[in-house]
Amino acid sequence: MSKVLVTGSKGFIGQNLVCALKERKDEVFEFDLGVPESSLREYLSKADIVYHLAGVNRPKDPKEFMTGNYGLTEKIVNLLGSRQVPIVITSSIQAELDNDYGKSKKAAEDYLRDNCKEARIYRLPNVFGKWSRPNYNSAIATFCHNIARDLPIQINDEKTEMTVAYIDDVVNTLIDDAELIIYKVTLGELVERIKNYKKDAITAPLQDGLGRKLHATYLSYLPEGGFSYPLKMNTDERGSFTEMLHTPERGQVSVNVISSKVTKGNHWHNTKNEKFLVVSGDGVIRFRRINDEKVIEYKVSGKKMEIVNIPPGYTHNIENIGTSELICVIWANEVFSPELPDTFYEEV
Repeated sequence: MSKVLVTGSKGFIGQNLVCALKERKDEVFEFDLGVPESSLREYLSKADIVYHLAGVNRPKDPKEFMTGNYGLTEKIVNLLGSRQVPIVITSSIQAELDNDYGKSKKAAEDYLRDNCKEARIYRLPNVFGKWSRPNYNSAIATFCHNIARDLPIQINDEKTEMTVAYIDDVVNTLIDDAELIIYKVTLGELVERIKNYKKDAITAPLQDGLGRKLHATYLSYLPEGGFSYPLKMNTDERGSFTEMLHTPERGQVSVNVISSKVTKGNHWHNTKNEKFLVVSGDGVIRFRRINDEKVIEYKVSGKKMEIVNIPPGYTHNIENIGTSELICVIWANEVFSPELPDTFYEEV
């Protein structure tokens, strides 16, 4: 367990870093606006490592850039005095640019390099993820927040390319000094992906690493009362069949509810294959290979969960042999297509 000081602990990156450090059982000292300088002195006298995230990015007076970014860095180094502890600082790719913000970040970097033997400096691109403030300085946070609420968004040029990093990857990089994973994506593509999450909630975005992280970010901006969405239940006297989610590359998951003494199925597939998992009730799954007479049976129960593979070329059914509803979760390797159903009726 280490004693760790995090400046800017209430900010976007700071909140996520503090949570990660506490999960590691580190003792964390938090310094942010409103905390007196005397506390900063005390924390620096105890800390084994300093994560310096505090900074100014939207001041009323441009002079505050230098005071908040360079000045606080200088103060931390001076307060440490002869204590040589690692200082990890988050800078910005704008340190390469000739603007007030970039100059202040560059000055802080240079001062730290010259005065701290164990300095680690990270020039971060645009960082996205949970807890970033929308309509502030994160386009992705603003897009997610507004699209989730059907509010308008503004894009000047859809072809503008952004370099972005996900908050969890940033936190891992800061703690473990690992190489940061970055993504390059256009504004137009970002907006299109987020709109698809809003439009088709049943389609899980598993196409790539950025997709999974962007979808997780979008969900974190859902409004209160917007965490759930209805599904289409296909019901009849036999029970119900409801698709839960589907993806082009990972197939689909459905929930099959079967009434007592009812049998469903009696069909087979050429290529489509499925996995059945009974989570409640008692039943029996029967197979028969096409052009064969032998019937194979598997008794299934929610009291002893197990996966039953439904292979191609076998007609199959599932019967509820209990007195209550049987609930079966089904994974299929491909999304059902009415044009190419690959499903042929034949009694087991």
